[in-house]
Amino acid sequence: MFVSDHAKSVSLDDESHQVKMGVKLKTEYGAVLHMPVLKEGKDRVSQLPGSMQGHQGYIQPGEDPEYLIAGTHAYPSGPGVALTADTKLHRNPSEGGVHSMALALPPSQARQEASRTAASVADIHRHAGGAERVHTQSSVVSLMEGGGTRNSALMRRAPTMPKPQWHPPWKLFRVISGHLGWVRSIAVEPGNQWFVTGSADRTIKIWDLASGKLKLSLTGHISTVRGVAVSSRSPYLFSCGEDKQVKCWDLEYNKVIRHYHGHLSAVYDLDLHPTIDVLVTCSRDATARVWDIRTKANVHTLTGHTNTVATVRCQAAEPQIITGSHDSTIRLWDLIAGKTRATLTNHKKSVRTLVLHPRQYTFASGSADNIKQWMFPDGNFIQNLSGHNAIINTLAVNSDGVLVSGADNGTIHMWDWRTGYNFQRIHAAVQPGSLDSESGIFSCMFDHSESRLITTEADKTIKVYKEDDTATEESHPVNWKPEILKRKRF
Repeated sequence: MFVSDHAKSVSLDDESHQVKMGVKLKTEYGAVLHMPVLKEGKDRVSQLPGSMQGHQGYIQPGEDPEYLIAGTHAYPSGPGVALTADTKLHRNPSEGGVHSMALALPPSQARQEASRTAASVADIHRHAGGAERVHTQSSVVSLMEGGGTRNSALMRRAPTMPKPQWHPPWKLFRVISGHLGWVRSIAVEPGNQWFVTGSADRTIKIWDLASGKLKLSLTGHISTVRGVAVSSRSPYLFSCGEDKQVKCWDLEYNKVIRHYHGHLSAVYDLDLHPTIDVLVTCSRDATARVWDIRTKANVHTLTGHTNTVATVRCQAAEPQIITGSHDSTIRLWDLIAGKTRATLTNHKKSVRTLVLHPRQYTFASGSADNIKQWMFPDGNFIQNLSGHNAIINTLAVNSDGVLVSGADNGTIHMWDWRTGYNFQRIHAAVQPGSLDSESGIFSCMFDHSESRLITTEADKTIKVYKEDDTATEESHPVNWKPEILKRKRF
């Protein structure tokens, strides 16, 4: 209190500083003080203050490299197992052994090993009590390079994106006009001869796949047709719409033969079970309903979502039904019990589309925040596909691992399924006479040969894309760098 300059620190007392460092070394590094010092550190031990050098745990130069472990063995054979004469004795490798090991290592790894040095006791003393540990340039480089047990424990190598598979780019092949309203849904028949579309003009149109010509128009819905599906087990076409109706059309007579009554609001999507005669529909009434196709019975009403159920998909394996909703959740359902198996809550925005991979036991979901990939049967998260910054209305995937996402702003993004690499972006011009704001993709689907991609759009057209046959990996290289992944892993 009598010092005139208050900003000046009190002068350091050597004896008290040595006591402080001795206590600090013993408390913080007591577990490793008995270990030998590497050769390059031994000649630096003499730099320690006299009180430090007398410490029983330090190995003086010239000492025998064998020493006894005083405490618990580092790797005991089991809890409470006593040390034997063999396990107590720890031998350091000889100089010859170290050189032979260095010769056995690959040159690059040998250089890395040579650049790494363990901290000597002098280094520990020098940095003890410091606010932060400062690494030398060589040790920072070796830490960044990774490898070696010491360095990999300190810093784990950041995950990098693997190199994506090359896919040829897709180009616009044909534009089909005919509908008088937004084209909301599409399905390709199992024989790959024709496809069917449903529109806001309340009609269902059947088109020849090869020529793109109109074959047939079906009328009967009194509002927008939101979903269509063609059965592979019978000559039936199923449709659903905003008029709450679900219809079964017999394609031999081109007439409605069954109605499925029960939904209390607009029906947004439907899907057919691949192996049994079951139809699943989902609606704005926050339910999905399971129908027996033949008897028209409402087998199950799948309740649990708290908002519009926008999309539903069926598969033969468990879980047999998957739904996505505007409540931002995905539910996996037990078809037999009619109950939820799992609820996936990772999305933050409405889930408008789902797609099942044709070969893998995985699926993807599309939302305004992200495209996410999931693993069946429990819905374990795989990865995010970020970058399509729009409301994603539709997803499609083929056996080659090309994932297509279509958005309400008219953009199409092509992704490599395995790596999540976005290899192409398409924004096709709207039909002449349409407003630019009428640029939106409502649904898309690969045909069964997977050589054509068909999209249905807000400019009242159907666009057909095909792979560019002239493209090669040299002419369209993958613009990819093995950058550190910055995607959120949830």
